[in-house]
Amino acid sequence: MDAPRAERTDLLPVPDGKSGCPINLTVELLGDRWSLVVLRDVMFGDHRHFRELLTHSLEGIASNILAARLAKLVDAGLLTRHDDPSHRQKIEYRLTEAAIQLVPVLVQLGTWGARWLPTSPELAIRAQLLGQGGPEMAERFMDELRAMHLAGRPARPDGVLAELTRAYQRAAGIA
Repeated sequence: MDAPRAERTDLLPVPDGKSGCPINLTVELLGDRWSLVVLRDVMFGDHRHFRELLTHSLEGIASNILAARLAKLVDAGLLTRHDDPSHRQKIEYRLTEAAIQLVPVLVQLGTWGARWLPTSPELAIRAQLLGQGGPEMAERFMDELRAMHLAGRPARPDGVLAELTRAYQRAAGIA
């Protein structure tokens, strides 16, 4: 059984919610219009800088909203900020373990959306592949994200992210 909240040291640094319900608390943290989209773009697009997240946002996030969501996600312990050695004023955002643990949730959301909503083929392909790949593929993807975001290693050319990116590019007619 989990220890009471007061004794736990591994909890995210977020304010108490309207109730102690885990679904409510998660929705309070991630249920706004942009937080999951920003995490999606960091995870699946490997966009780690403000400018990349802004210019590659398919949904057209405004710069002030992006800045606010990045700050919220950093404050909540889902992203970390790192100075980019390539440029003095550039910040790199990396996923934390707590954010990486959201992969199965995003896979389920994507799989559900691809099944029940009028998605475009190129944007649904990643969700479909991850859904078909099951928990094993999600675990491999999470391990890959840990290597990239927690250990600072480059993306693997034969990894899950590369496979998902190639499938997206084929579906979009890019490759």
